[in-house]
Amino acid sequence: MRNIKLVEVRSEIAAGTRGASLGIDALKIASLDKHSNFFTKFDPINVPDANNYLWKNNKFPHAKYIDGVYEVLNNVYNTIKPLRDEKKFPIVLAGDHSTAAGTIMAIKAADPSKRLGVIWIDAHADMHTPYTTPSGNMHGMPLAMCMGLDNLDCKVNDPSEETILYWEKIKSIGGTEPKIAPEDIVFISVRDTEEPENYLIKKHNVLNIKTDEVKRIGIKETAKKALERLKDCEQIYISFDVDSMDSSISVGTGTPVPNGINVEEAISLNVELIKDKRVCCWEIVEVNPTLDTENLMAENAFEVLEATTRSLEKNF
Repeated sequence: MRNIKLVEVRSEIAAGTRGASLGIDALKIASLDKHSNFFTKFDPINVPDANNYLWKNNKFPHAKYIDGVYEVLNNVYNTIKPLRDEKKFPIVLAGDHSTAAGTIMAIKAADPSKRLGVIWIDAHADMHTPYTTPSGNMHGMPLAMCMGLDNLDCKVNDPSEETILYWEKIKSIGGTEPKIAPEDIVFISVRDTEEPENYLIKKHNVLNIKTDEVKRIGIKETAKKALERLKDCEQIYISFDVDSMDSSISVGTGTPVPNGINVEEAISLNVELIKDKRVCCWEIVEVNPTLDTENLMAENAFEVLEATTRSLEKNF
């Protein structure tokens, strides 16, 4: 069995609604309700957040709290990189999805010569930049950070000089080169995108296995198709955003979207994908219990977490 390390990132600074920082504790409550010993098996590492920036006036409308986001991404990077240097397997429990960029940057920095693929199970493409974002919420930007893209072809905003300085610093965490190539991203169940993201998906021929296809071809074929697309990658990182699940299930998350996968599909998909020995890190994000009733989202998410970890332990 691989040396699994549990990493907890209670950051919600990049989300549009408050409460994602409480998601990890909601998962722990769900585990208690299930009488699970999951959280007694691992000694978690807590990554310092920058949620205190939320009490300050935001100076960056096109990249909200980018100064704090930069701080958190560095904290995540400095936590994950030593783990990967030691070939440990991080299971990351995170609040808002922006912190995934710090994880990807760390994985790449630990093995710079290895081609890194990303499986992004999410309702959203998260490829916006300060130049294209309609909201300014940076949890919609982590993949653009890691690809080193500005997407100026679709520019609609004029970010301030200070915003751009921070954006350039973020893209350079772990080195100035792009950490991932667009063609090495596979989307699963992505269904809520804006035109600037659609432009990049089309331009770079990014594979998106949509919900209807997942249901039509089944989980094993979905996993096979995703992994086949990444056949030239030597490492794979999987990020599971709970809003990939249908909005009838995923009430307890900041941006629920209809026509997602169900809980059983989410469990089976992650269990299957993590069997691939190239997978070096797995993450679950965006549980927000303040938007939920009776902690249902966290209970469903915990089932995914526990089953995926069990599959990892069994296959390594």
